Amino acid sequence: MKIVVMCGIGLGTSAILKVNAERALDRLDIEASVQATDVAGVRAAAADAQIILTSSELVEAIGQTNADVIVINNYFDVDELVAKLEIALGS
Repeated sequence: MKIVVMCGIGLGTSAILKVNAERALDRLDIEASVQATDVAGVRAAAADAQIILTSSELVEAIGQTNADVIVINNYFDVDELVAKLEIALGS
């Protein structure tokens, strides 16, 4: 499984979301590749992704995708990530 985390310019916030998404996946005992990207690179990065994690402000920048797009309100809240990933993955 591949999960893409997206932020505006691909620096700090995507790194934070990547680390916390990996922590959430560990809690759920799910193995996945987590890739950080920015708006410019999201289409290529998400081409084979099952899930895209991002903020509500950036959803429209993703464009058409077959991946499930999950809006994360607080990139620091691992519990939020666990809950939303659990729902998306049907765990």
